[in-house]
Amino acid sequence: MQNLAHVLASSSTPTSLQTVLSVTTNTCIDICKALHKGSLAGILGVAGNENVQGEEQKKLDIISNDMLKTALLACPAVRAVASEEEDDIVPANTAGEYLIAFDPLDGSSNIDINAMVGTIFSIYHDTGSQPATEQSFLKPGSEQVAAGYVLYGPSCMLVLTTGDGVQMFTLDPENNDFVLTQDQVSVAAETQEFAINLSNQRFWSAAMQNYVSDLIAGTTGTREKDFNMRWVAAMVGDVHRILCRGGIFIYPWDSKSPNRAGKLRLMYEANPMAMLIEQSGGKAHTHSQRILDIQPEGIHQRVAVILGAANEVDKCLSY
Repeated sequence: MQNLAHVLASSSTPTSLQTVLSVTTNTCIDICKALHKGSLAGILGVAGNENVQGEEQKKLDIISNDMLKTALLACPAVRAVASEEEDDIVPANTAGEYLIAFDPLDGSSNIDINAMVGTIFSIYHDTGSQPATEQSFLKPGSEQVAAGYVLYGPSCMLVLTTGDGVQMFTLDPENNDFVLTQDQVSVAAETQEFAINLSNQRFWSAAMQNYVSDLIAGTTGTREKDFNMRWVAAMVGDVHRILCRGGIFIYPWDSKSPNRAGKLRLMYEANPMAMLIEQSGGKAHTHSQRILDIQPEGIHQRVAVILGAANEVDKCLSY
């Protein structure tokens, strides 16, 4: 069985990118250990302040963010980092080659109930003689050189793409190493499973309400087949389920915040997940365009997300 280092070394991944991925994933192993200590380490609960998104921060949001930031800023190949928990980008090494954006703990509202959370990351190549700025990060997702997440579940798993398919690794806790357990992940074009927060239904557009109503109607409706609904309340968990057994994940625009395009962050969530899904044969769109084609306007930009099984995404968009 091959570990992550062996897989990367045998690929065409540049050595400097291998180093950034190694630093990132090793830090995630440390975050996993902190999570497993839970209440014993006094790391659960709220931190008493809000992040730049206006969301209440959990203690582990801050801890995991600081762990990743410290490790990556010390990596010579890293030019700058951007985090969902930071107001601004953080320049690192001007001579570095890579920008990395990350959500240090996606689904952190699940922490206190011991449910799935994860770390999502997105990496771009970038060089220059001056320190990186926010503008340096404003590249479309199609320019990502690597993307992935670490899921802290019953087992700790790394899901990664460097642009040549998607691979899944499982943490061997005895050796502190990610071991390749699935190569060339593929998402089936058809599905009978969807993930959406149904409690927001009254706030969706009429078209989205019609689409979901047809799913719920099952064999008695126009779709003429039954669908199951699942909702983890952490994008990392819902996307992992799609990569494992198919499905569609939707976080649409809603009228609760009508002037906001969506809830999920383009740079930290939508872009890396879109790359993983597309590299697995699926599709990832907003209501109107391919996610990876979006030209970002700011590092904390939000978008609507419809991703997963290719044919079902097309069906949803047809509404």
